[in-house]
Amino acid sequence: MDAAGGRRVGRPGPPRRAGVPCGRALLWGWALLGCAWCPHPPAAAAAPFPAGYALDDSGGLGREFDGIGAVSGGGATSRLLVNYPEPYRSQILDYLFMPNFGASLHILKVEIGGDGQSTDGTEPSHMHYENDENYFRGYEWWLMKEAKKRNPNITLIGLPWAFPGWIGRGQNWPYNHPDVTAYYIVSWILGAKQYHNLDIDYIGLLRYTLDKQGLQRVRIIASDDMWEPISFFMMIDSELHKVVNIIGAHYPGTKTVANALATQKKLWASEDYSTFNDEVGAGCWARILNQNYVNGNMTSTIAWNLVASYYEDLPFGRNGLMTAQEPWSGHYAVEAPIWITAHTTQFTHPGWHYLQVDGHLEDGGSYVALTDGLGNLTIIIETMTYCHSQCIRPPLFPFIVSPQKATFYLKGSFYKVKTLNMWYTKLGFKSANSTLFHPLPPVKVHEGIFSLNLDVDEVYTLTTLMTDRKGTYPDPPQSKPFPSNYKDDFNIRNPPFNEAPNFADQTGVFEYFVNTSDPGDHIFTLRQVVVQRPITWASDADQAISIIGDFKWVNVTITCDVYIERPVNGGVFIAGRVNNGGIYVRRSKGLFFWVFADGTYRVTSDLSGKEVLMKGMSGVRARAWHTLTLNLRGSSASGSLNGYPLWENVTISETSHGWAAIGTHSFEFAQFDNFHVEAS
Repeated sequence: MDAAGGRRVGRPGPPRRAGVPCGRALLWGWALLGCAWCPHPPAAAAAPFPAGYALDDSGGLGREFDGIGAVSGGGATSRLLVNYPEPYRSQILDYLFMPNFGASLHILKVEIGGDGQSTDGTEPSHMHYENDENYFRGYEWWLMKEAKKRNPNITLIGLPWAFPGWIGRGQNWPYNHPDVTAYYIVSWILGAKQYHNLDIDYIGLLRYTLDKQGLQRVRIIASDDMWEPISFFMMIDSELHKVVNIIGAHYPGTKTVANALATQKKLWASEDYSTFNDEVGAGCWARILNQNYVNGNMTSTIAWNLVASYYEDLPFGRNGLMTAQEPWSGHYAVEAPIWITAHTTQFTHPGWHYLQVDGHLEDGGSYVALTDGLGNLTIIIETMTYCHSQCIRPPLFPFIVSPQKATFYLKGSFYKVKTLNMWYTKLGFKSANSTLFHPLPPVKVHEGIFSLNLDVDEVYTLTTLMTDRKGTYPDPPQSKPFPSNYKDDFNIRNPPFNEAPNFADQTGVFEYFVNTSDPGDHIFTLRQVVVQRPITWASDADQAISIIGDFKWVNVTITCDVYIERPVNGGVFIAGRVNNGGIYVRRSKGLFFWVFADGTYRVTSDLSGKEVLMKGMSGVRARAWHTLTLNLRGSSASGSLNGYPLWENVTISETSHGWAAIGTHSFEFAQFDNFHVEAS
């Protein structure tokens, strides 16, 4: 058996986007290995011989189950969610967190914002600068409170994907000064409790620092990356072994390593999934939820990401358990992975234990069984096929899953069970009609024995529990494109969030700002506030940029008031047809209209400002308000300053469509006001 619970029939192919047919690769594998390996049509096959699987607690239990969860962040994956109108925002949250309703998640892992690009945007830090603390920035505090409101027992985890530049003391590494880094993280934990009454359960940090601050209850996950080298170091360092509670790995492919097992610590897939949320993504999720334990002894699996609430054309679009990327329309989609999650989460709880079983079905697929130790039993079965369960990473070895009859023998304390309630999912790849989380008549158990006829691409939950349900709300509004005429004057005195609706920061942080030095029309503005390059694993641009709108926009007029704060070498821009963001923000192309504090202007086809299409004098100066207007029509662009034409007849050749954007020349303070975009 391979890691997917089926028979290997060839070498792994290159990574494949979910949804691309893979039958040809399998056929070549079967041809190379001989006809004995070729699958026959189900109608031509002999009647399947019933395989037997014993479920017995009399010899002891397996590992403790720690729950199923998802990540908000890593980064900015919940950016658009906060802007949803009610009741749709609450409905989305209910599908994610409410027990016995939808995904019913046990764990929420959030990004500790670090002002840096961390996949699909930046999340603001609680400490932009060393002498600065603000525990109301961003939306993760709000999200954790909403999750707790629905499930008071949900586990909360914090993890930094990026750090403000001051943490590195002049170096692009956050751990050269561990006391500084520890202080920064501990302040976030203490702020969560002091200002939001949130108890953080897990973090990645030195034990000594936590204990010194009275945070003994906070446990440590390490290294939240790969199994090695942390497992090896824990085997040779008794102090490290003592302080680490969980070994967490990212995208483990359902496998672990010998050193991790030898530590006898709990093992988690602390980030996994990251796959387009269609039926193939659901198949990926169903397979790894079971097989992370069956093959790798992992007692928790955490999906990246919680909800695809960011512009879809950013990297890894729709890689969430559900989709909520249109706050302007209120439209959202409860995708299949939500109901795959429910097959486990609605019938188990952290603190239950797995039974000691092999977990592999004879003709492919897997099963797990869990108990609360009080007589309740839950069994989850999946029969996902190779073509219909490939995750975005790592590459998957081909395997075969066939229709089969499975017989289960309940022993020990489960022998007296007479019926099991059953919930069923069939991912419909042939008909395009899936059956998702559907109740079936209870299964009768006779003298501890019951059988099921299993087809491919199915998920079954059989349970003694009766608390489950498939939650539902009326259909949300229909999907609509981003408004073609959009204005924001940022005139809000007490904003519920620090970020303006629909702006998605890709480098830097743009916050609401009260400009007390301006008694006129620009008291309330949007200000870029990151003045030092953050420490990130991704590649921030050298310029700050925030995108907005519809990626399909072609002909646009963008107007915005701008205020350069840095004298001499400060600068700002507005842009259209911007074609990249997220981890690819450095390579962004489009049409960028720059003005600088030295009185010059520049028109470029790239964010880096190297591909200059036109330049000249503008008369712009720092610490004064100016109005920029950018017109893009077909292959031609023109720009105005303070209502007067400044340049025209620039040919656009790099990009044909894209977002609107505002930004700064470097990591510098600058303000924006009265943003307006018209698209046609």
